[in-house]
Amino acid sequence: MADTNNIVRCPYPDVRIPENQSFYGRVFQRVKEFPTKIALVDEISGTSFTYIELVNATECVGSALIKLGFKKGDVLCLYSPNSIEWAITYFAVIAIGGIATTANPLYTTDEIQYQLKDANATYIATSIELVSKVKQAATKYTKLKKIIVFGGKTLFDCTSFNTLMGDKGDAFKLPTINAKEDIAALPYSSGSTGLPKGVMLTHFNLVANIQQLNASPYFLSTHIGDCHIAVLPFFHIYGQILILAGGLCDGATVVTMPRFDPKQYLSAIQKYKAIRLFIVPPMMLFLAKDPIVDKYDLSSVKDIICGAAPLSKELQVDVMTRLKCNILQGYGMTELSPVSHFSPTKEWRIDAVGVCIPNTKSKIINMDTGVALGPHMDGEVCVRGPQVMKGYLNNYEATANTIDKDGWLHTGDIGHYDHDGYFFVVDRLKELIKYKGFQVAPAELEGLLLTHPDIADSAVIGVPDIVAGELPKAFIVKKPGATITGAQICQFVEELVAPHKKLRGGVEFCQEIPKSPSGKILRRVLRQIIKDRLKSKL
Repeated sequence: MADTNNIVRCPYPDVRIPENQSFYGRVFQRVKEFPTKIALVDEISGTSFTYIELVNATECVGSALIKLGFKKGDVLCLYSPNSIEWAITYFAVIAIGGIATTANPLYTTDEIQYQLKDANATYIATSIELVSKVKQAATKYTKLKKIIVFGGKTLFDCTSFNTLMGDKGDAFKLPTINAKEDIAALPYSSGSTGLPKGVMLTHFNLVANIQQLNASPYFLSTHIGDCHIAVLPFFHIYGQILILAGGLCDGATVVTMPRFDPKQYLSAIQKYKAIRLFIVPPMMLFLAKDPIVDKYDLSSVKDIICGAAPLSKELQVDVMTRLKCNILQGYGMTELSPVSHFSPTKEWRIDAVGVCIPNTKSKIINMDTGVALGPHMDGEVCVRGPQVMKGYLNNYEATANTIDKDGWLHTGDIGHYDHDGYFFVVDRLKELIKYKGFQVAPAELEGLLLTHPDIADSAVIGVPDIVAGELPKAFIVKKPGATITGAQICQFVEELVAPHKKLRGGVEFCQEIPKSPSGKILRRVLRQIIKDRLKSKL
């Protein structure tokens, strides 16, 4: 509910957030309650670790790292697909006071070199298939002291992860930390504007976000033995905190998968009888429309958590109808550790990203004046709370442009809230299309296009126009066998939207929509395609 200053708070009680607890300490504080329960399972190999085995493995790897010269404040880069080894290394690094920076395994040599240099990483843990990229990057970035390789094989001048696991654990020691100052995780922002930036998340930030979600009975409380299918990448903050850390802190079994494979994913849900799924919009599209879904028993699924990108109301309804389950949305960003808004499990609403989570304030501001707006008025979403990042690594200007002097983080997202305090996110501020002064939200048109039976996927961008400024243009992936034309799609949209939202920029058919690993549509890639075409015509 909003106060007289149009500041919105959580409708439920705040939770207690420890002032100086380490992130590692919070994740594993309940292990004595379920030491022999399965903590991690590799869905491909079948390898599993109980909770006590996971803690012991973490201590052994932490001890081995210390013996290799790793010190408090040192940075280790995790550069591989999801695996049990990834999880053990991540927690070992943080336990001994190090900083874990997490990188997309699809990064090129130049991209991983950039992150290693920017993060000042001196250690890297990677998979066998990525070692060659790491070594190429190391020819230009010479500060790497050790390359640790997952997979059990010993490669020339690299350290096998199995060697670390064989350590006795005798050097393992929990350091003294300053939870509000010491960085635990250093994920990198998506880089949708400029180069990727290191997001400094302290122990306190991460402990706070786990408390806000898992310690409140209204949001993500997990039961011992629940199953989290970890198909979303751990390098992304969503997979890292909500699925991995959030599951382990309450006794769930986390089933790791290196990538999304439809049959393996559906089989895992059926095999482990998953009650709650954590997914992104492209997976919602898959669950709504792919015929293979009907071949598996998904009756165990009661809740689906969807986040990381806009989700249309129509798609929610389609999945609810097909799987007969609840669809809960969440909202946040890497810079928010990552959650600021979430759907209450008992009072969720279609199309809303939820309410402010405990200990969090939010407001919607006018994009020109900065004045906080009332209900049902679109503006920029701003957030203040204990989960707000410390800042961007070595980038004071970017930090100052994101977190104002009063501690409000400006998300760059456009949205509004209703009289009950439920928030609705419309689109990214910098991705709004300006047609003759009118604002057009790409996500709104994309959601509408997905309701058409012949359309499998869509993306909308603004293309330059001398008279109007920008014209909405759609990129469309047709369903197999569909014969729909661009003119028919334009007509379909025209009948359902206000005049300024028409697809005046036309329709272009493509094989796939470019997306980030977290499911965000990479509209900048599509815009660059248009720019390159215009340049070639000059």
